[in-house]
Amino acid sequence: MKTPVGRPRNPSIDEAVLKAAAELVVEVGYADLTIAAIAERAGTSKPAIYRRWPSKAHLVHEAAFRDGDEELSLADTGSLHDDLAEMLRRTAAAFAHPVARALTPGLMAEIAADPTLHPALLERFGGAWKGFHDRLALAQERGEVRAGVDPDVLIETLAGAALMRLLIAPDALGNDWVEQTTTLLMRGIAT
Repeated sequence: MKTPVGRPRNPSIDEAVLKAAAELVVEVGYADLTIAAIAERAGTSKPAIYRRWPSKAHLVHEAAFRDGDEELSLADTGSLHDDLAEMLRRTAAAFAHPVARALTPGLMAEIAADPTLHPALLERFGGAWKGFHDRLALAQERGEVRAGVDPDVLIETLAGAALMRLLIAPDALGNDWVEQTTTLLMRGIAT
């Protein structure tokens, strides 16, 4: 058995850093956010932050979407339409959160530049998306969805619609939009 070298990490530092990052990205925006400012607010050092997160993008992404799977996972209602509407509602709510709204444009640019960030994002939401894969397979067995519908494309379409709506009309992510978008998606995948 290998004995760990050095002091064990203090989980209260992780919490303080995530809280500071979330607060500061809303206050100053992603572009003006610095690791030094986060460290100062959290009462720690830049090296302590970089030991935990490889970049500002990784840190702020975790601060914004700490409960990725929990935010998006939902119980099977027995109706794909209702499941899809709830997944869309939760996705829109996650993107509309003030921290997510403040960091999304910068994070999108970072994802293009940092090949390690995209897998981290997929991992954070992977459990909820896997559950949706299973849900779609059940809906296909029930005859609600035509064969050959790619669950990843459906998830990407759902998330893309929520993100685009947030960018062009952030105050219009209400129930009417959810219902119209769900109906449109169902028309594209229904048998």
